[in-house]
Amino acid sequence: MDVIRTPDDRFDDIPDFGFAPHYAEVDDGDGGTLRMHYLDEGPPDSPPVLLIHGEPSWCFLYRKMIPVLVEAGHRVVAPDLVGFGRSDKPTEQSDYTYARHVAWTSTLIFDHLDLKEATFFGQDWGGLIGLRLVAAQPDRFARVVIGNTGLPTGHGPASDAFLQWQHFSQTTPVFPVGTLVKRACVNPLTDDVVAAYDAPFPDDSFKAGARIFPALVPTSPEDPESSANQQAWRSLELYDRPFLCAFSDSDPVTAGGDVPFLAKVPGAQGREHPTMVGGGHFLQEDLGPELAAKIRDFITETA
Repeated sequence: MDVIRTPDDRFDDIPDFGFAPHYAEVDDGDGGTLRMHYLDEGPPDSPPVLLIHGEPSWCFLYRKMIPVLVEAGHRVVAPDLVGFGRSDKPTEQSDYTYARHVAWTSTLIFDHLDLKEATFFGQDWGGLIGLRLVAAQPDRFARVVIGNTGLPTGHGPASDAFLQWQHFSQTTPVFPVGTLVKRACVNPLTDDVVAAYDAPFPDDSFKAGARIFPALVPTSPEDPESSANQQAWRSLELYDRPFLCAFSDSDPVTAGGDVPFLAKVPGAQGREHPTMVGGGHFLQEDLGPELAAKIRDFITETA
């Protein structure tokens, strides 16, 4: 597996991002290792809040949320998925699979960090990967919050908006990461914020993971990860710890994605689930402090 690493100076002058980097080595599944980056803020002995980003962002997406949660006394862990942020980037799209992302992230969260009694939040691919972790080791998670995500098995049609995005990702000659994040937000992003989303990707050779991610979403029962997600659903259908959906009102890609969780997850029953008004696909960018406050209050209410 050929791997490249974004130069550190690409992360100089990132706005509102004064967090110290942390690193761990994980098995790459091909006889080598990969370096994964993560943030680890707040009191180390507090039950952790795990924040996992999606496509094509990185943990910079959580810069508005981390201070709110730390101020409330929580430890906050926010990794960069392999292929994103400061984490290593295999150069071939074929090096990336859904199963490998689950394995890489599992090694970081369970083996290296050994997180327990965690509150999990995931959006986009952060949910697709993180919910697999919850399903695999549910006793490690005290509660779950999700927004603008899902756990697809390929049974039932994907949204037209997602299929258009999937087609674009695989055919466009230019994959402008920062511009793509900007287009998926309701509120305008400043040029320095757009540049921060571009920072991990000096050129197209760094974007193999970002480009292939949409194609890895199971859209038919024949997908190699369909059965694994079905098994994960069976675990979630037994998950009776607190479970909250906080989807935004302005995301055509994941609209209605909360419905299966509200219907099937015991921990979601009998609970008021907020709609994040004024949020696009990246609700952390549009409504970061408000979303963090929802998570903070949910932890307090269910402690």
